Amino acid sequence: MNHKERMLKGLPYLSNEDGLFEERQRAKALCYSINTCDPLDVDKRAEYLKELLPNASENIYIEPPFRCDYGTNIYIGDGFYSNYNLTVLDCARVIIGSNVLIGPNVCITTAGHPIHHLSRKKYEYADEIVIGNNVWIGANVVINPGVIIGDNSVIGSGSVVTKNISSDSVAVGNPCKVIRRITDEDRKYYYKDRIFDVEDY
Repeated sequence: MNHKERMLKGLPYLSNEDGLFEERQRAKALCYSINTCDPLDVDKRAEYLKELLPNASENIYIEPPFRCDYGTNIYIGDGFYSNYNLTVLDCARVIIGSNVLIGPNVCITTAGHPIHHLSRKKYEYADEIVIGNNVWIGANVVINPGVIIGDNSVIGSGSVVTKNISSDSVAVGNPCKVIRRITDEDRKYYYKDRIFDVEDY
């Protein structure tokens, strides 16, 4: 088993072996092209994104700047939107469902390092992250390796997600914890206690 295979299986691996360095350089070059593309040239930026993220739906929108390690380990469903400064360390797979909204300055990191300094000098590891459908992730959120976020949930701004979050939940904090369930009663409100004044929500 080579080091790329070890990385994708969640085993300790050497990050500059078996073409991994070259793959990261390719991703950096494509991120550079995306981030420096003329803002009005939406089609060209979409071409670069498709090349960088071959496992993403075509119906996604990412506000630059955007950064990732490989791109090929990111899977994204329809209707995805990310605001500025999304960073995805996709040493393991990052699976994102449909209709996911991500606020600015979010970091999704599958990458980790051993606690002991002697082991950490050589090896790292990665653990898959899964984000369900219809999830909203607020600004300045960090999602750590191995986390699963269930469908329809909301992660509050500034949270650090270290453990799984159940579906239909509002979760906030550092470490991020579920503070309540989302119910049908929530549908009539657009923000805190403010009720919709339109009929088509």
